[in-house]
Amino acid sequence: MSLTGVMGRFVVALLSVSVVQSQSEYGVTYTVTHIYAAKGSTVDIQCTYTYPPRKKDQSTEVQKKLWYTKWIKNVPVDLITDPYYRDRVKYYFHGNNCTLRITDLRESDSAKYMFRFETNQSGGSFSGLNGVILCITDAPKLLSVSVSPSAEIVEGSSVTLTCSSDANPAAKYTWYKENGYAPLSEEQTLFFRSIQSSDSGHYYCITIKSLELKCSGYKFIDVKYAPELPSVSVSPSAEIVEGSSVTLTCSSDANPAASYTWYKEDEDSPKTSEQNFTISNIRPEHSGSYYCVAHNNKGTHNSTLQLTVVAGFRIICLPQNTDTETDFETTHGAAWLCSFMGQQEHGS
Repeated sequence: MSLTGVMGRFVVALLSVSVVQSQSEYGVTYTVTHIYAAKGSTVDIQCTYTYPPRKKDQSTEVQKKLWYTKWIKNVPVDLITDPYYRDRVKYYFHGNNCTLRITDLRESDSAKYMFRFETNQSGGSFSGLNGVILCITDAPKLLSVSVSPSAEIVEGSSVTLTCSSDANPAAKYTWYKENGYAPLSEEQTLFFRSIQSSDSGHYYCITIKSLELKCSGYKFIDVKYAPELPSVSVSPSAEIVEGSSVTLTCSSDANPAASYTWYKEDEDSPKTSEQNFTISNIRPEHSGSYYCVAHNNKGTHNSTLQLTVVAGFRIICLPQNTDTETDFETTHGAAWLCSFMGQQEHGS
């Protein structure tokens, strides 16, 4: 199913870490890096802005606030005054929060939207040039992205993403990764010489030609890799006392997800093929080294831990004048002689 088909009339806002662009004490923070929206829908683009409350013994007043996509004669074109957006654009301000709402989205609304504010201070005007990229998903000439090789992508291999456009002459290309403002490349291709697991994610390209912006859909890169060194742990983490229950846990980052097998050193048979290995009513003979093997179809990795079981306490009580152990619960009124069997706790 196409991205447009999934979305219908809804807007998809792709969230990122908030990115602040600032000039000393002035700044603009956008809450998203880019938005995919369907033709005919409504979209809200949001930001916050900051400025010094006073400067040079003068209170700061914001005198003008606007959203824009282009400059004409070194002046940003306020969307409210742009005939193209007439009756489709509204601004909302609450404190230092700023929202641009565009209704009845059109194919040509694909653009980078930026917020600007101007104050009464000298040099106190600021534009958030990072902006938010808006892509209209059912525009008929979305860019296409291809990946080579087209087969499974394995960590350490070389990978090339290519952005295709019908522009003539060729447009300027820019590559981005989801959740990132910084462009990855300004070439038609994005090349990974030795791709890593951290490179997994969604990628897209845009072209800008004569102020017209076009976007590709997302291309998901799924990098496969062998399990990393497993992390092994014991619960409870305190001293392990005879008779208690203990769980060994193994975890490893891998793609596809790892399977796990637990072994005891010097034993051939696995203890379990689960991520967790539980020993109930543990005994001193359970002491020893245990290791977990994490594996998938890309490789294996293992880690070892040492288990030490402390002998528990037993109290043996005998009625005086007998050498037979007796159940304390069933014999009453007798004189008792009790002794501790086992290792004493520290400090007792």
